[in-house]
Amino acid sequence: MAKFIFVTGGVVSGLGKGVTASSIALLLKKRGYKVFMQKFDPYINIDPGTISPYQHGEVFVTYDGAETDLDLGHYERFIDVELNKTSNITTGKIYSSVIEKERNGEYSGSTVQVVPHITNEIKNKIKEAADSSGADIVITEIGGTIGDIESLPFIEAIRQFRQETGKENSLFIHTTLIPYIYGSYELKTKPTQHSVADLRSFGIQPDILVCRTPKELDQSIINKLALYCSVDSKAVIEAIDVKNIYEIPINFYNQKLDEIVCEYLNIRAKKINLREWYELIDTVNNLNSSVTIGLVGKYVELHDAYLSVKEALIHAGYKFHTKINIEWISSELLKKEENMNQIFKNVDGIIVPGGFGVKDIKGEMNAIKYARENNIPFFGICLGMQLACIEFAQNVCNISDANSKEFDEQTKNPIIDLMLETKKINQLNSTLRLGNYPCTIIKNTKAHEYYKKVNIQERHRHRYEFNNKYINLFEQKGMIFSGMNNEKKLVEIIELENHKCFIGCQFHPEFKSRPTKPHPLFEFFIKTSIENKCKEKNVI
Repeated sequence: MAKFIFVTGGVVSGLGKGVTASSIALLLKKRGYKVFMQKFDPYINIDPGTISPYQHGEVFVTYDGAETDLDLGHYERFIDVELNKTSNITTGKIYSSVIEKERNGEYSGSTVQVVPHITNEIKNKIKEAADSSGADIVITEIGGTIGDIESLPFIEAIRQFRQETGKENSLFIHTTLIPYIYGSYELKTKPTQHSVADLRSFGIQPDILVCRTPKELDQSIINKLALYCSVDSKAVIEAIDVKNIYEIPINFYNQKLDEIVCEYLNIRAKKINLREWYELIDTVNNLNSSVTIGLVGKYVELHDAYLSVKEALIHAGYKFHTKINIEWISSELLKKEENMNQIFKNVDGIIVPGGFGVKDIKGEMNAIKYARENNIPFFGICLGMQLACIEFAQNVCNISDANSKEFDEQTKNPIIDLMLETKKINQLNSTLRLGNYPCTIIKNTKAHEYYKKVNIQERHRHRYEFNNKYINLFEQKGMIFSGMNNEKKLVEIIELENHKCFIGCQFHPEFKSRPTKPHPLFEFFIKTSIENKCKEKNVI
């Protein structure tokens, strides 16, 4: 039977439950256990797929096509495990499933209630995650904070789950805040005491406290927390603020958190190997150069809208011991081709990531044109690739009215169009191409040089495709189609001849980037951006 760890949060949001859960998962994986992770989100949306990026940040897509919370990106990047649709469960999914069962008569005419029907469905999702993954340990993060009305069914479900599976098979970890009061120069434990009291009122006694703090906890504070929160003093873990997020697992390791977890779950603390992680920390703490990337997007006011793109850029920088400085540029500022030299004067490479809708696409296309004409390294992702194709059609192929059916359904030159089988489907998100799809890389291309293989799988989240009617014309004008989905004859990767780096992909490579394994396309983009900076400074 799998073991289960539940991570809750108290006092305030943003304490780092996801990073705490990921760090514990990393340590357990490094001890040889198969670990799977899961997030319960209390909002009523089925998934974040239709939520504005300004509301929720990016939508992270799993290999099996689930649109999920961005915390799953943290999970995957830390433990290098591909998660699936059982990894992100929302209140909307739970209620939708229960209502469907009720309509199908599966409750034999019973009155459907939060307890037991909703809580049973939540418990089923925990078991489903264990069964689908075959994991030794499943770690589940409960979204929100203790006391939130919308989270209560999840809290009650995990209380029942422990009662049913036994204390030796489950573990409650509560993350909380120890604030520092500058007037009295003291760390205060009372918010944590109240948070644990709230948790107890719902029938859950935490086994371990992870205390977010700006300063080290002295033994008197640890003893006080242990006494008033009814936990062992060794199970009061300090989560001190760090500059390098990858130091958090090592901080926990130094406090023997993973050994405590193994002890409480009655499993062996196998020998651990953290060499790769120590090497990563050393790299991050000793970056000896920098490069500036201009990220041109619609939602740059909220950086979390491009969280995985930002992380993938940073990972590629680690490969070259280079710090990545991101200049967040709103596409709204680029609607006119004025002052482009001024806006991009400190930029060594330009990236245009994904997005939906016609808003501000002119600014993104102007940025793409600037990169193409000035031989500046360019990387277009999803919408970024599509806009690169439209810009190329308009300004290189002289198709002045080239457009996408997404922006103009009446366009006579739809460079970007819907696939035939999706044109008659109207339900939002039902036409999206989601999750892993195969791509064949053409040899003797930049894509093949960096992937170093022919057959790949990449994650998608889009509705529109390049119109193959224009392939021959584009090729005559110098565009290379270096990646194709042969099954449906869909364009996956484009490149330009006689350009140091002009590449676009229809998929989202950022979802597969890891801090110790940068994605090949990001590696290519950052390498050429570094070379571009060096050349400008006459270093090479």
